[in-house]
Amino acid sequence: MAARVIDGRACAARLRARVAEAVATLERQHDLIPGLAVVLVGDDPASEIYVRNKEARCREAGMRSIEKRLPAAASQEELLDVIWTLNADPRVHGVLVQLPLPPQIDERAILSAVDPDKDVDGFHVVNAGRLSVNLPGLRPCTPEGVMILLRETLGELTGARAVVLGRSNIVGKPMAQLLLLADCTVTVAHSRSRDLPALCREADVLVAAVGRPEMVRGGWIRPGATVIDVGVNRLPSRDPVKAAAGKTRLVGDVAYAEVAEVAGAITPVPGGVGPMTIACLLRNTVTAAARVTGVASPLD
Repeated sequence: MAARVIDGRACAARLRARVAEAVATLERQHDLIPGLAVVLVGDDPASEIYVRNKEARCREAGMRSIEKRLPAAASQEELLDVIWTLNADPRVHGVLVQLPLPPQIDERAILSAVDPDKDVDGFHVVNAGRLSVNLPGLRPCTPEGVMILLRETLGELTGARAVVLGRSNIVGKPMAQLLLLADCTVTVAHSRSRDLPALCREADVLVAAVGRPEMVRGGWIRPGATVIDVGVNRLPSRDPVKAAAGKTRLVGDVAYAEVAEVAGAITPVPGGVGPMTIACLLRNTVTAAARVTGVASPLD
């Protein structure tokens, strides 16, 4: 029996609608318009598309969207100047530096320069610490989006055996912490774990975030498990003519067709976790605006 498909686009649309209502409330009651600043260095095509999508969603929600662009050859000092200016700007409540950055720039230093209270990506070490001890803070958008999808799909998560495949600072580690806070029993597996298929078969909930196309096979899945595919990988088109022309297709870290025959529920790629990331970014910006200005967030 084929797995239930978890519709990330529909879930994200519902969250964006709630964000738009919250933005309208803040403007009406407090004359406050949440502002998100996105900083883009260089002209990476994938980053360009992502930034355009963020700006469009911001405007749809009634938020202020600010874009700062620097050339690919920009120095670290130039980028830091932009960040410090945005940190000090009262119209800006969220600051996002689009990754990846050019090689001459130290990514860690840049992420650390963002004001933690405006760090709507949730990447700053202060927000990582807040998450680890369950203090209020801005949570990383992709893991937070996964948690929303899981709760909508499964309801109560207490006691579930969860396996997170991947240990990045952006997804894997915060994903494991959020699952622990939901009272799951959590295993973090990675490329050097022994017998990955056996570890994955233990999972009631499997979150694949390893960055390897179609790595997780049908035989790795416990029948009826919920599978969340965070991976976004580009492979050549299956059509030889299109492939020869450089056309690509998106696939996740999960071999979708195989896994969907075993799992109870699964996210597609595209259309699963991706839309939730931007929706949670907007939610974080509203939360940051409320906290920075000392008003109650309509989303709390």
